[in-house]
Amino acid sequence: MIRVLLADDEAMIRAGVRAILGADPGIEVVAEAADGREAVELACSHRPDVALLDIRMPRLDGLAAVAEIRRAVPETAVVVLTTFGEDDYIARALGDGASGFLLKAGDPRELIAGVRAVADGAAFLSPRVAQRVITELSDGRMERGARARRRTEELTGREREVLALVGAGLSNAEIARRLFLVEGTVKSYVSAILNRLGARNRVQAAIVAYEAGLVTERH
Repeated sequence: MIRVLLADDEAMIRAGVRAILGADPGIEVVAEAADGREAVELACSHRPDVALLDIRMPRLDGLAAVAEIRRAVPETAVVVLTTFGEDDYIARALGDGASGFLLKAGDPRELIAGVRAVADGAAFLSPRVAQRVITELSDGRMERGARARRRTEELTGREREVLALVGAGLSNAEIARRLFLVEGTVKSYVSAILNRLGARNRVQAAIVAYEAGLVTERH
């Protein structure tokens, strides 16, 4: 069972999201918050698998709550759920450790898929957000690629292989099956990769893998 914390200052939005998630028997909303400060407190007390946070909330906005939850409860994956798709929101959310970014105007199936993906250790961006990120990566791609390749030079061959699969969006379990490893070993590789790259989460590591050219069609 995937345990979810839902935070949004609008009760109607919370009810709608709860109803969508309730359609999946493997997902349970264990707590609801009406502001960012309450979201952090409930995350600390309930320690959910996934926290779904709106951006604009009273007392503490969602972006600040992302950073606090990631520091206080690092095992909780955070997904930002918002009506806003501006690049600065995306950059801040991912930079503060969010594992996913979903737009409220998206397909309800994306919400369930996103929660399941981040709970399984993967990253998830709604298609519209992913397109923005890809466009941003394409600008100055050669220079960024050179920097990314330098960052990955210190990784071992196996670590680069794991990083490539992280960049392709695979979860730890999927990587383990692909490389014939146990999941615990994959987790250790991912942790070492994040430390060596100075990346705060899998999204940042995936971007490095993409820029370094490690992600190919065969993945």
